[in-house]
Amino acid sequence: MKRREFIMLIGGAATWPLIVGAQQPDRMRRIGALMSASENDAGYQSLLAAFRDELKKLGWEEGRNIRIDYGWKAIDEESRQRLAKELVALRPDLMLAQSTTTTAALLQQTSTIPIIFFSVGDPVGEGFVAGLPRPGRNVTGFINMEASMSGKWLELLKDITPSIRRVAILFNPATAPRGGSYYLDPFNAAAQSLGLETIAARVHDTSEIEPVIAAQAREPNSGLVVMSDVFPLVHRTQITALAARYRLPAAYPYRQFAEVGGLLSYGNACAIIIGAPPSIRTASCAASSRASFPLRCRSSSNW
Repeated sequence: MKRREFIMLIGGAATWPLIVGAQQPDRMRRIGALMSASENDAGYQSLLAAFRDELKKLGWEEGRNIRIDYGWKAIDEESRQRLAKELVALRPDLMLAQSTTTTAALLQQTSTIPIIFFSVGDPVGEGFVAGLPRPGRNVTGFINMEASMSGKWLELLKDITPSIRRVAILFNPATAPRGGSYYLDPFNAAAQSLGLETIAARVHDTSEIEPVIAAQAREPNSGLVVMSDVFPLVHRTQITALAARYRLPAAYPYRQFAEVGGLLSYGNACAIIIGAPPSIRTASCAASSRASFPLRCRSSSNW
């Protein structure tokens, strides 16, 4: 799936609450975006720039009839809640949430403003929505990866390093879907079929990343899989650099890891979900109806 298709998806959802604005094109509308990434993350800046370009093609130009307010680096609980509260207080017409944790933070602050998430693994299991066809709340969005992907990461790692016998999967239980269990079960099932020993490598802050990687590297025939989780994604440069330094073969869920030196990645491109608004009207209808805009799951992959 190409970047433009990504932009088409989230932009289509992002057209929800602007239906009235479509009838009043000169009225300033507002979007609040809660991001786990930092403001200097070039990858996410590029995606958001493409999102703004697509909005402009539909007649929504930042500074003229639409304003986008950002809450950056919402990576810990305190910052998430503070930034979510600040954005909601601005009374935007629509809110974007980057991840599972930012979606949860926004839902704690508002039950009326439409929310679109663009990178959540298990929205039903997290309690965000009642079901995929009819979410039933003021939220909808895009499932970035199915749970079975964790088995695929393991298979690919085994393919490129046939000698591995022991694999750790790295994640932060505070930010991973369902505390990590969403991906752990299929990961362990795949490992059993391949005859591999598995380790659930839980990290809670950046200081714990190097000890986990170093310990895994000390054991012969070891490898690493990084879970689809916003915490390792935000800290991908540190993780890939440490895996390379300790010569630990590793598989990653997003191409952003490979772009900063990771051995291989396999998964949906983040650029597949945030963009190309088919119509700013579609979005407003879905949000206000609270049940009529089904969630979508992206199944294409790249590595």
